[in-house]
Amino acid sequence: MANLDNDMFNAQFPVDETRLEEACWDGYKQVGMKEKNGKMVPNCVPVNENDLYEGEFCSACLAEYIKEHANLMMEAEYQGRKVKLGKPMQGDVKKFKVYVKDPKTGNVKKVNFGDKSMRIKKSNPGRRKNFRARHNCDNPGPRTKARYWSCRKW
Repeated sequence: MANLDNDMFNAQFPVDETRLEEACWDGYKQVGMKEKNGKMVPNCVPVNENDLYEGEFCSACLAEYIKEHANLMMEAEYQGRKVKLGKPMQGDVKKFKVYVKDPKTGNVKKVNFGDKSMRIKKSNPGRRKNFRARHNCDNPGPRTKARYWSCRKW
């Protein structure tokens, strides 16, 4: 009986396939369907004018390229020697140091942070909570500042 009801409904209200294809705005194209609020709706993405024409790159190709060349992107030169970017290590002046690329200047910058004479006791919930509140770790600031890296350690 349920199939008969569906057939009668579909006969009364036919689905216009061209309307489904035109569901996206101008400048957008449909790439499959997605679920939204329990309904299947067209997945509309912006149309890129030079979609795979100039360099013939796809997202999977780009991901593979990044994996292969990750070492080159994570290394830089600081005062004539190769250093790893964004990896905290044992410091010389302070307890820790990390090399980062400054987005404003494009130069590699050394960020020193931490007190050599103090221990990080982040396993103690009370100390952890107080440190994070005292240093406003919910908004740690840019990667080029010691507060960002200190908050990240805690």
